Amino acid sequence: MSKPPPLNDAQQQAVEHATGPLLVLAGAGSGKTKVITEKIAWLVETNRLQAKQIAAVTFTNRAAREMQERLAQRLPSKSQRHGLTTCTFHSLGLQIVRQDCRLLKLRPGFSIFDAADTLQLLRELKRQHGWEQEGELEAYKNQISSWKGQLIEPLAALSKAKDDDELEAAQAFVAYAEALQAYNAVDFDDLIYRSALLLASEESVRTYWQNKFRYLMVDEYQDTNSAQYQLLRLLAGDRARFTVVGDDDQSIYAWRGANPENLRQLGRDYPNLKVIKLEQNYRCSARILRAANTLIANNEHIYDKKLWSAGSDGPRIEVWPCNSPEHEADKTVLDLVKQRFELRDTHANYAILYRSNHQARLFEAKLREHRIPYKLTGGTAFFDRAEVKDIVAYLRLRVNPTDDAAFLRVINTPRREIGAATLQKLGHYAQSRSTNLLPACTEMGLATAMNDASREKLIRFSEWFYRIDTANAVACCEKLLADLNYRQWLVESSKNEMQANKRWDFVLEFVEWLGNIGKRLKENGDDHDLMAVLNRMSLLDMLDRQNEEDEDDAVRLMTLHAAKGLEFRQVYLVGCEEEVLPHRNCLHDEDALAEERRLTYVGITRAKQRLVLSYPKKRRKAGEIAACEPSRFLDELPQDDLKWLGREPAATNEERLATGKAQLASLRDMLG
Repeated sequence: MSKPPPLNDAQQQAVEHATGPLLVLAGAGSGKTKVITEKIAWLVETNRLQAKQIAAVTFTNRAAREMQERLAQRLPSKSQRHGLTTCTFHSLGLQIVRQDCRLLKLRPGFSIFDAADTLQLLRELKRQHGWEQEGELEAYKNQISSWKGQLIEPLAALSKAKDDDELEAAQAFVAYAEALQAYNAVDFDDLIYRSALLLASEESVRTYWQNKFRYLMVDEYQDTNSAQYQLLRLLAGDRARFTVVGDDDQSIYAWRGANPENLRQLGRDYPNLKVIKLEQNYRCSARILRAANTLIANNEHIYDKKLWSAGSDGPRIEVWPCNSPEHEADKTVLDLVKQRFELRDTHANYAILYRSNHQARLFEAKLREHRIPYKLTGGTAFFDRAEVKDIVAYLRLRVNPTDDAAFLRVINTPRREIGAATLQKLGHYAQSRSTNLLPACTEMGLATAMNDASREKLIRFSEWFYRIDTANAVACCEKLLADLNYRQWLVESSKNEMQANKRWDFVLEFVEWLGNIGKRLKENGDDHDLMAVLNRMSLLDMLDRQNEEDEDDAVRLMTLHAAKGLEFRQVYLVGCEEEVLPHRNCLHDEDALAEERRLTYVGITRAKQRLVLSYPKKRRKAGEIAACEPSRFLDELPQDDLKWLGREPAATNEERLATGKAQLASLRDMLG
């Protein structure tokens, strides 16, 4: 196997520092993932640690998978990698909670609620407690998540409430926590929140995990919240052998609890903290880096750093004032066609980035018009759609009656007038009997826990449910949909008929997908009943469909948030106007404005060779055409490195000819 390219001096220092706490300030494109993987390999190869004593923690499954793939190349021997933990914060928290669940008064096999499950439970609690506004549920969910991210427990939130709104949110937190406990469930935030509280309160648990992981690596450290930081501190203990890698210039997730101040707090908590800066960028042209550095210099910094590149200046950054959003989309796509024609390039080298998901629509239309393949990132994934999750939950419960999370999702979908109070009583009864929710519905002893009317509804549901035949996955699914009158439920729970029809189409697509899995199993001579099909589905991984699409040669459309960590040869950053980038909600908040600047910095540093910044001069607002003001961030860029459309000499005959050829090539493609 060929040796990896050599490390630069700063990277080498970061790899070989293993005696105490280390912060690696890794600018965009400076090789942070390489440093993490090389450090793990160095620790193992020099026999300082065994792989099983190392945990490398990041924020996304994609980043964890990339780390695993790189380590497989760097340490090809499976014995060298044996036992190595590379996972997300939430996966690590799940390991801790699962191992000592009884200390948290949870039974093995507890359920994990996602955001939709949380909202459904809050909706049930609202009916029980008479909370005022349906719209408040999302606010309650976000506030509860924020409290958990700060390691604030329900009763503490209740005692610290400053006004009536916060008091009601805290009361919702108390009721929600009690309901989760009764249901033998945790939510996504609990995986970190409860594991951190457990480590803090139980010395034996803390000692076990500190001895298990003798060295910690944390990626994207600037995105940690208070709970994640405390989890790191508790795992590190007095030994404090860890490396955290981060960049305060790329901290763009304050809206979900990320706290870049954790970088500063690290220095306070660990006075012997060593700081190493990775400032050489291996991605962008020198001109793009100059623009990024000049822009981000307008923000305050915890640690100063300045990216540099040994590469050439590259072309000037183009700025396009366009007549309208439609003109901006048209010009962007035509230019993309022209670039591909001239460079004989692949679609995957191009990205169109924007601040908000709704901006994608016009660009999608233009790409389709020119028959250009594209991949849209940031929309709702197929298996994350509520209607698909409903059907999957019914099927999961049918083959596994102990799946409490599935039971709680389906018991009132469609509505059966089984309220939160009834479900909590059922949960307490099941807990006392060490059983699960669905089996508990038919136990005679349940009569001591609730009135006959409530118990009768549960019995009626369970008896109907157990009668559904599972011999054929598609037949089972179709029977469920018919008995539930699910299409009518979609009509009743959707905004309009068009949305209901679209949701029903997703249901039909899922049924067809189940059928295709069953056919493949049957052709291979394998079992193809419902259980076999669901097992096969889980092995495929719900994200496989998206991962396959990621490999396609397609232009990428995505928000700036979604683009973090990616790179492209050419980038079109669209909608560079006031109230869009920066967003209108951030214009009068200095901290929020600084984050919008960091978001723009992230967008600029996705480009390797060519960057285009565009904005419409006019846009329809509230039914009227209004002038748009260019983003203030355009003024903060080094003007000598910009090429403003309309301020330069007119296009030459050769340039016009090239554009015409590109348009002709696009027309040929459209005509097949």
